[in-house]
Amino acid sequence: MARKSKKKKHDDHVDESWLLPYSDLMTLLLALFIVLFASSSVDEAKLQKLGDVFDQILNGGVGIMDHTSVIENPSAVVDGISAEEAAYLQDQKELQEIQEKLDNFIAVNELESTFVTKMTDEGLLITIRESILFDSGKAEVKQDYNSIGKELSQILKLDPARHIVVTGHTDNVPQNTKEFSSNWELSVMRAVNLMKIIIDSNPELDPKYFSAKGYGEFSPIASNDTAEGRAQNRRVEVLIQQLVQEDGTKVNE
Repeated sequence: MARKSKKKKHDDHVDESWLLPYSDLMTLLLALFIVLFASSSVDEAKLQKLGDVFDQILNGGVGIMDHTSVIENPSAVVDGISAEEAAYLQDQKELQEIQEKLDNFIAVNELESTFVTKMTDEGLLITIRESILFDSGKAEVKQDYNSIGKELSQILKLDPARHIVVTGHTDNVPQNTKEFSSNWELSVMRAVNLMKIIIDSNPELDPKYFSAKGYGEFSPIASNDTAEGRAQNRRVEVLIQQLVQEDGTKVNE
């Protein structure tokens, strides 16, 4: 007697094998995000929080695939970091990248003794000793050092554009010449002249983002009682302003 052939049951289960590579892709993207932020030393505590989120995902916590809905409030705090704080951290990271370019320029031109860069609460500050740019009591940039302004003009072509403030400072030795009756006038004109070289050297720079001011002898960084201190006080500073304040507020908006 012939045996009846058994009919195989077809499995109607939907193939979801695509979910695994998709999950892996999302994890890799998150890993890239963590690595990029970890390369900056802007705020280690906040970066650690981001790292904790990444560790939680890798160690079997709440995974990316468990979040299928769109975030309703983009300003909400996620693992201790708000959108405003993230914007501030990103802005600080971009300023540090500009600082690296400037430090490289300083090293290549062996200007360590006359150029200093420093991150401040207002942005990235470049300090230039007066002696390299100006003769005593003069406001015109030395011809041999016009190239410094031209180099700065290339570095200061930023996207997005940032406000640049050039500030002049002097020691407390009084000025009373035909050109300048006070240190205020001398410091302002030094700032203006350096700013003009920077702007004129690069047509891609927008002058509306630049301003100049002078403090004379009234914002010293060292004692005027010594020759060394007075030399430190005679300086020009170029401030590259930050775009986002620490509380997330946009600057100059």
